[in-house]
Amino acid sequence: MVNAFEGLIDRFLGSSAEFERKLRAVRSEQWSWPTPCTEWNVRQLVNHMTRGNLNYVSLLHGGGAADFLRLRDADALGADPVGAYALSVRECAQAFGETGALQRILDYPLGPVTGQQALAVRITDSTVHTWDLARAVSVDDTLDGSLVAWIDEHLDEIYAGLPETPTAIGTTHRFFAAPEGVLAHDASPQSRLLHRMGRTPARGH
Repeated sequence: MVNAFEGLIDRFLGSSAEFERKLRAVRSEQWSWPTPCTEWNVRQLVNHMTRGNLNYVSLLHGGGAADFLRLRDADALGADPVGAYALSVRECAQAFGETGALQRILDYPLGPVTGQQALAVRITDSTVHTWDLARAVSVDDTLDGSLVAWIDEHLDEIYAGLPETPTAIGTTHRFFAAPEGVLAHDASPQSRLLHRMGRTPARGH
C-alpha cells in the first residue's frame, strides 16, 4: 500500500516554491486586485498563505485552535510580502522537520490531527491557492502535475476524520468553497481538483 504521507516536507517545499514563483510575478498595482477567493484581494491571499505557515509553526510548538483562528487574518507581510512569505515557508518546513513533529497531535481548528495530516492539508491548500494567485494576476495557472496527482489520489486520506472536507456532501463550506456547475467528462486532473475545491477552472486546463 502506498503511504500517502511519505515525503511530505519535500511536497510542502515544492508547493510553496510554486506559489512563490507566482508571487514574484505580482506587480505593484496588482496587490489590490481581486482573486477567485472572493473575500481576499491579492495581498490578503498572500497574507493568508504567510500567516497560515506561521500559524502551523505555532500549532507545532503548543499553540491552540483559538489562536490559529484569531490570528488568521493578522498582517504578516509588512513592507516585504515576498520576503515574509519565503521566510514563513522556511520556518514552517523547519518546524515540521523537528524530531517527532509529524507524529505530534495538534489542536487544529477542524479538530485534533497529527502533524503529518496537518501538513498534507497545508500542501493541498498551498497548491490550490497557487492557482488562485496565478488567475488573479494573469500568469500561467498550470499547476505542478505531480502535486495535482498526489492530492487527487489521496484526498480522502488528507481530510480523513475532519468534520469539514471538500469531499463531504454535508459540509458547511465554512472552510471550503462549494463546487459550481457541471464538470466536463473529459476534464483534466487539474480541472477536476479545482472543481472539487469550489473553483471554476478555465477551459482547457
